Amino acid sequence: MVCTNAFSALLTRTLVRATAHSSSAHTLPTRTISTINLNNVFRATSSRSVMGASLTRIAAQHQNVRSTALMVKARFQSTIAASSASNSVAAASASAASTAVKAAPDMVVKPVVGYWMFTISAMTFGIVVLGGLTRLTESGLSIVEWNLIKGMKPPRSQAEWEEEFEKYKQFPEYKLLNHGMSLEEFKRIFYYEWSHRMLGRAIGAAFILPGIFFAARGMLSKSIARRSLIIGGLIGFQGALGWYMVKSGLDEQLMSTPGATPRVSQYRLAAHLGSAFLIYAGTFMTGLKILTDYKISKGAYESLAAAINNPILKRFKGAAHGIVALVFMTALSGAFVAGLDAGLVYNEFPLMGGRLMPPVNELFDSHYLHKNDHPTLGLWRNMFDNQVTVQFNHRVLATSTFTAISALFLYSRNLPLPLHARLGVNILLGVACGQVGLGIATLLYMVPVSLGTAHQAGSLTLLTAAMYLMHSLKKVPLAKKIPLKV
Repeated sequence: MVCTNAFSALLTRTLVRATAHSSSAHTLPTRTISTINLNNVFRATSSRSVMGASLTRIAAQHQNVRSTALMVKARFQSTIAASSASNSVAAASASAASTAVKAAPDMVVKPVVGYWMFTISAMTFGIVVLGGLTRLTESGLSIVEWNLIKGMKPPRSQAEWEEEFEKYKQFPEYKLLNHGMSLEEFKRIFYYEWSHRMLGRAIGAAFILPGIFFAARGMLSKSIARRSLIIGGLIGFQGALGWYMVKSGLDEQLMSTPGATPRVSQYRLAAHLGSAFLIYAGTFMTGLKILTDYKISKGAYESLAAAINNPILKRFKGAAHGIVALVFMTALSGAFVAGLDAGLVYNEFPLMGGRLMPPVNELFDSHYLHKNDHPTLGLWRNMFDNQVTVQFNHRVLATSTFTAISALFLYSRNLPLPLHARLGVNILLGVACGQVGLGIATLLYMVPVSLGTAHQAGSLTLLTAAMYLMHSLKKVPLAKKIPLKV
């Protein structure tokens, strides 16, 4: 506004001078011309000044708006960039969290489910021992029928006992081995087999009924439910396999086979024992997994995670898995020894007939070839049918297992094992020494019932120690496993 007034004053003076100069040259009245021109000039100048000021203000405002828009745009772009970076970090975190969740169990199961699994494993341990006792007392063929419900009730009256005894007399075991057995002697072997079958029924009920309850309450995670279905299937299969095994000892063809001994097939016996070991291993390892996962979810293993996950233990962990497989194979070879009564030959140790290895013609005897066997392939039947070969195989496997366990123990001395894993190694070696001693004593004393039963229990105890060591070395996830299934 000041500039506009100055500009008007300057213009007025200029016009006044111009008017004065003009009036000296012309005769027109100076006052009139000056007044008219000044009024017109002032109006034009004022109008132009106002318009210029307005345009200036508009331009300034436009410039301010444009600057503000640019500033907002810059800030928006900065915000978008920051948001994009934040989203990238969040996505990376989410991906890592997703990976951690995938690495951890889908759900932590309550310990009560683990105790249920341990109960089934303890009952399975018991039925394995009772099964060994039943076999050693030659009681397995005393009940010649299989009735799931009706067979639960043993004979009570004298007439019922005599009826049951008459059924037993119709089969090869009585005719070839136990001819002249008294009713009281029959009752003794009957109760061994009946108890074995009743414990099998109890295991089935103890597994099915709580399992239905836990499943109905939603207390099983997907992985535990899957394991439970597999174990349940094995239990049902085991019952059918048991009867299939018994039927092999009731075959009437044994009466017409020269030199035949009424006993169950060693192949079916090995399958029956192996199935029982799998049920025991499945329930025992599942129980350990449930309780360990629960403790991890509470942070109990955080201090041990670094020690257990140490890469230096990788080879040792692999060796521990190998020991479990070796113990299982040795136990299966023991089933063939039991099925063939191979413990009744070469009752000495470590030699066999004064030699470390029996003669080759005894190990591979052509007597065990079948009619249409190829000569070379038929000789391998000795591995499962020949008493001498079967015992030799069991000796070799048992010695190899003990040597491997001893080597593992020595190897562990220089490793930074956690306390519970070192305890597992020590227990494994101690049980192995005891099992070797039982095996040698059983052989030297020609398989008495007490030592034979203890040796079979020892095999499962050794497997338990090996599985515990394997589990104690299992990698611990660093993330806590949540939530707890209620």
